[in-house]
Amino acid sequence: MSFLPTVTEVLRQILKKPATNLFPAKYLPKSITGFLGKVAEGKAEINPPVPTPENFRGKITYDRDICIGCKICTRVCPANAIEFIKETRTVRIYVTQCIFCSQCNDACPVHCLHMSSDFLLADEDRYSENLIVE
Repeated sequence: MSFLPTVTEVLRQILKKPATNLFPAKYLPKSITGFLGKVAEGKAEINPPVPTPENFRGKITYDRDICIGCKICTRVCPANAIEFIKETRTVRIYVTQCIFCSQCNDACPVHCLHMSSDFLLADEDRYSENLIVE
């Protein structure tokens, strides 16, 4: 009877709603631009996006007004994604290096770092303004 917990877990997963977004259309259209044109005309519908779950770890937000410049976040970051700027006593976070572990948020004594629900972060330039948090 050692397989009983496994069966229960499988049944629980089968009955659970998925947390992934469905493709915007029920079936893959021949042309995405054509499909979007039909949506604009009101001839087709897009599946609504799934809301991000509670405690989702997305792009880091930083409140520089609260930051005291203690550098704890730079020490605990396993990916070395946080750089301390001496002149302004603030930090710069490189989102392309971040592994979204949230250790910097947990270690910050004044809670100036938070994880947002932003997850669409793709960009062609790794140093674009969208991928550097200051």
